[in-house]
Amino acid sequence: DPGFAEAYNNRGAAYGAQGQYDSAISDFSKAVEIKPGYAEAYVNRGFAYYNKGQYERAVSDYTKALEIKPGDGEVYYKRGAANGKRGEYDLAISDYSSAIEIKPDFAKAYYNRGRAYGAKGKDDLAILDFNKFIEMNPEDAEAYNHRGAAYAAKGEYDKTWEDVNKAEELGYQVRRDFLKALREASGRER
Repeated sequence: DPGFAEAYNNRGAAYGAQGQYDSAISDFSKAVEIKPGYAEAYVNRGFAYYNKGQYERAVSDYTKALEIKPGDGEVYYKRGAANGKRGEYDLAISDYSSAIEIKPDFAKAYYNRGRAYGAKGKDDLAILDFNKFIEMNPEDAEAYNHRGAAYAAKGEYDKTWEDVNKAEELGYQVRRDFLKALREASGRER
């Protein structure tokens, strides 16, 4: 009975919400066994795997969900996050780009793509994504900090200080070692 697939999926979601990921994975697995084309159960199982730090399995389930139901920006975003955790930044960037193409106002996708670009040393592209994210979320202190780090990597210290000061003004605790290195590199205190 395909109805049992939804029941297993729902119970798996309840287990997942309680942090009981092994039980959740078991139920999601039963759901896709009963109903192999059940994209939502693959997404949910992928998220449980992600939360357990099993990023390869998460990517596999998100990929399966996208094969069943292409065009889901949220699933591209989640797969991008799992790829980022695996250190597969090019794949993460591609997934975040797909998410943004589907949903151009997907702020978190810009933010995480910016982080992935930063991890690859593509600071100009990181800055563009952080600019877009900050435009949508002007009170997000952490975004100013990350954009400031990208400016620092480019040697643009005045802009770095602007972002660091804004991040702190918004309540972000900038790392002391970063501030020390910034003072030394820029030759100024603030």
